[in-house]
Amino acid sequence: MIDPKVLRDEPDRVRAALAKRGLSDEVVSRSLEADTSRRAAIAAFEEKRAQQKQLGALIPKAQGEEKQQLLAQTKALAAEVKAAEAARGEAEETWQRALQEIPNLAAPEAPEGGEDDFVVLEHVGTPRDFEAEGFEPRDHIELGRILGAIDIERGAKVSGSRFYFLTGVGAQLELALVNLAMEQAREAGFTQVIAPSLVRPRAMDGTGFLGQAADDVYRIEGEDLYLVGTSEVPMAAYHSDEILDPATLPLRYAAFSPCFRKEAGSHGKDTKGIIRVHWFDKVEMFVYTTVEESYAEHERLLAWEKEFLGKLELAYRVIDVAAGDLGLSAIRKFDCEAWIPTQGKYRELTSTSNCTEFQSRRLDIRGRFEDGTKPLATLNGTLCAMTRTIVAILETHQQADGSVRVPKALQPHMGGLEVLKPVGA
Repeated sequence: MIDPKVLRDEPDRVRAALAKRGLSDEVVSRSLEADTSRRAAIAAFEEKRAQQKQLGALIPKAQGEEKQQLLAQTKALAAEVKAAEAARGEAEETWQRALQEIPNLAAPEAPEGGEDDFVVLEHVGTPRDFEAEGFEPRDHIELGRILGAIDIERGAKVSGSRFYFLTGVGAQLELALVNLAMEQAREAGFTQVIAPSLVRPRAMDGTGFLGQAADDVYRIEGEDLYLVGTSEVPMAAYHSDEILDPATLPLRYAAFSPCFRKEAGSHGKDTKGIIRVHWFDKVEMFVYTTVEESYAEHERLLAWEKEFLGKLELAYRVIDVAAGDLGLSAIRKFDCEAWIPTQGKYRELTSTSNCTEFQSRRLDIRGRFEDGTKPLATLNGTLCAMTRTIVAILETHQQADGSVRVPKALQPHMGGLEVLKPVGA
C-alpha cells in the first residue's frame, strides 16, 4: 500500500496519480474520512482507558460505600472501554481497507492512459521477411504438430481448453530455456530458487493480486490457499515480517515455478495455440533493495531481459507501459514484445516492474538503517515465460521445410541439436 503520510500530506498528488491511471479519486476522500474516524476512535479509547486506570488506582484506598460506588463505576466504565476498543478496531479495519484500494502512485515518467497508450522506447533486431525468402511462414500450432512438439488436442481432452502437452523436442526446448535462463541469472549473481505455486491469502493480497487482478486468480476450494500466476507472489512473501540488513542488499532471486491464470476477460482472445493459456512455467527475477536504488535496478532488470532475448536471436521492441495498464503494485513497467511472424505484430514476452514500497508495506519487509527501520523496495522481472517464448522461437526460426533452427545459445542445452526436424524426416 502507499505511504499513509503521502495520503495525508499530499492528497492532491494521490488524486493526480489516480487520474493518470484513469481511475476515480473517490477512494482518496473515503480514505481521509476513514483516517479521521480512526484517529477519533483511538483518542476515545485512550481516554476511556485513562479513566479506567484512574478509578483503578482509587479503589484500594477507598472504604465502605465509597468503594462500592467506585466498583460500580469501574464495571460501567469497563463496558465503555470494551465498546471503545471495538469501535477503534472497526475504524482501523475500515481505514486499512480503504488504504489498500489505492494503487501505487504511477511514476511521473510513466505514460498517461490505458492499454493502447504505451510508448515504444526502442526496436531491437529486424523481423524476418518471409516473402523475400520465398515461403509462407507456418504458425506455432502447425509447427508444433509437424515437429511433434506441442499436442493441443490431447491437452484439451485431458484438462480442457487452454491446456496443452509439450512433447519430444517441445519438452526439450522448455527445459533448455529453463537451464539457459537459470544459467544467465546465476552468472549475474542471482540466487536460484524453486518456488511454491500454492500460497496463503496474505502472500497473494500482500503483492496486490487480490485487488484488481482477483478475477484471474485460482482459489483452492476448502483450503486457505491460492494458485499463483507468477512466482513474484511467493518471492515477495519470502522475507515477509523480516528486518533485513542493508549490507545484504540488493537481494536478487531467480525463481522457477508453474503459473496458473484464469485468463478472465480474455474470452475469444488467443483461443488457439499456447500464447494465452491457464498454466505455464516461468523463470522470474525478484529483487529487494532500497527505494533510492530501485530505479537503477529496474533498468538493470530490463537489461537482463534484453540480454536473454538477444541470446534467442529474436526481433523485439521495448515499451513503456501506460499508467492505466500498470498492475496495482507497480509505479512503472517495461515490456519486451517479440515479433510473431504469423500474427504480424509484437506480443509481450517479458515484463519488469518497480513496486517501490507498496508490497513491502503490506508484507512488513523492512531494512534496519542508521535512521531507523524503513520499508524496502521490491522489483520483479520475467526472464522467460516458456510458452510464449517457444511460440516466438518456432515461428521466428522456422525454415521452408517445416524444420526450426535452434538459436546457438540454446544448442548446448539441447545436446548440441542445431535443427528441430519434422517427425519422420
